[in-house]
Amino acid sequence: MKVGDLSVNRLGFGAMRVCGPNVWGPPRDRKHAHAVLRRAYELGANFFDTADSYGPHVDEELIAEALHPYPKDLVIATKGGLVRPKPGRWDEAGRPEHLKQAIDGSLKRLKLERIDLYQLHAIDPKVPLEESLGPLVDAQRVGKIRHIGVSNFTVVELERARRIATIVSVQNEYNFDNRSSEDVLDHCEKLGIAFLPWFPLGAGDVLRTEKVKTLARQRKATSAQVAIAWLLARSPVMLPIPGTRSIEHLEQNMGALALHIRREDLE
Repeated sequence: MKVGDLSVNRLGFGAMRVCGPNVWGPPRDRKHAHAVLRRAYELGANFFDTADSYGPHVDEELIAEALHPYPKDLVIATKGGLVRPKPGRWDEAGRPEHLKQAIDGSLKRLKLERIDLYQLHAIDPKVPLEESLGPLVDAQRVGKIRHIGVSNFTVVELERARRIATIVSVQNEYNFDNRSSEDVLDHCEKLGIAFLPWFPLGAGDVLRTEKVKTLARQRKATSAQVAIAWLLARSPVMLPIPGTRSIEHLEQNMGALALHIRREDLE
């Protein structure tokens, strides 16, 4: 599928969980985190999603340590616009001066001259959306960013953003149990914009859903494979990014690509 002019495989990798507990600090086993990242790419995930707030900063550093110099087909997407003053806190930070520094910081940590996809992580209610997007547009103009995406946006907010920037992706929470962004997904499909569902497994809640469990038994698959395959079947612009710190779970998740969800299964 396409993210802007970039071709990526249908199933990406959300790198957030290779950080420490609660996405805070370094992992307990840094070498194992590197192995998970490398294995994700080996299994065909050539789209990695991260953010400067994961760690904070740790996640981007781990990706560079594990994979730089990067394979030519690897697309790295990162985000800015949230800060972590302490574990459990995710504060909006949409001031232009902060985002300028965030972009430069991500470039340095990821060891990149240009970020493939840079996403505004969330709208800061204290800053007009247009002001927050300004540094992203400026960075794109000078070659620091290739494509711009947004996260946690409504349809109305997406259209506001599209008036001042070319938006190639939207990342919202979406999974079998939580379809509150259904209208955003439909709008993205209409426009040909990639849709990245975060929490594609609902932090594990989806795996306990009876319909998912029943289909998993019928198809001799895991519940995670069914939940991911359902996302893939839901829309051609869907780019799931399940994350894990377990190589075993990673290999199971990637197996969803081989699971065909039939029309009667969807119904």
